[in-house]
Amino acid sequence: MRAIIQNEFGGPLTLTDVPKPAPLPTEVLVRVHAAGVNPVDWKTSAGSGMAGMQTFPFINGWDVSGVVEEAGFGVTTLKAGDEVYGMPWFPRAAGAYAEYVTAPSRHFAKKPKSLTHVEAAALPLAALTAHQILIDTADLRKGQKVLITAAAGGVGHLAVQIAKAHGAYVIGTAREPKHAFLKDLGADEVIDYTKGDYEGTDVDLFVDLVGGASPAAVRPGGLFVGVPSGVDRPLRDDIRTSPILVEPDRAGLEAIAALVESGELRVHVDATFPLAEAGKAHALGGTGRTQGKIVLETL
Repeated sequence: MRAIIQNEFGGPLTLTDVPKPAPLPTEVLVRVHAAGVNPVDWKTSAGSGMAGMQTFPFINGWDVSGVVEEAGFGVTTLKAGDEVYGMPWFPRAAGAYAEYVTAPSRHFAKKPKSLTHVEAAALPLAALTAHQILIDTADLRKGQKVLITAAAGGVGHLAVQIAKAHGAYVIGTAREPKHAFLKDLGADEVIDYTKGDYEGTDVDLFVDLVGGASPAAVRPGGLFVGVPSGVDRPLRDDIRTSPILVEPDRAGLEAIAALVESGELRVHVDATFPLAEAGKAHALGGTGRTQGKIVLETL
């Protein structure tokens, strides 16, 4: 099969022929149709991110949408021919920038029928991050006020919609050209972080997707969740804080698919590239100016 191989951090991303994997018991072999590209991908490629968990030669990527080609012994939830999407193995290497991947069957869920493989591949890591913050960690309730930085980005634009679907009042930060996009997704307020601050917004939940934000916007008793740098020190005595690292989650993927099928969640794909141009995809993502997600097409 073809895969994007990297032999050193900071080195070139090269399309290479490598052996096709075979599923172990409880695993499935998935023919990858598309692979999502995330900030952790280009950070790991450069030597940060999840670099400490990788060995060379390294195949980057975690977001997958494709079709089950073979189910290993013991798999009962999926079968050959099923269209699936998922974020296998994270933070260990999944090898999504390839024509095939193998992983435990419960790292995948049925792909939303209304989405193409390109759209579905854009969802898992970003949508699971948003879902695990808002629902699993914060236990978001109807009527609560949420502030999301980088709200037009990969995680942010999905977090806005998931929060709205659960009845929250949502404030997002973005540059002015992206305000209409966020309003269309359902954001109640949008703040241009280059022109104003949000410290007086008095929110129940602050999702910092940039890192290093002040917790002044959080009301007493509220929650501050730091992504991607986490929270390594007390921010204020009267608020709660939490880091988060997304993990594979079939139940979360199924909940996300249900929101897609109900029309409450849509994913925005900013750009697509063929597998061979993974380096260009990383370069675009690294500009920090994309809206939504970037996807590699493997077929």
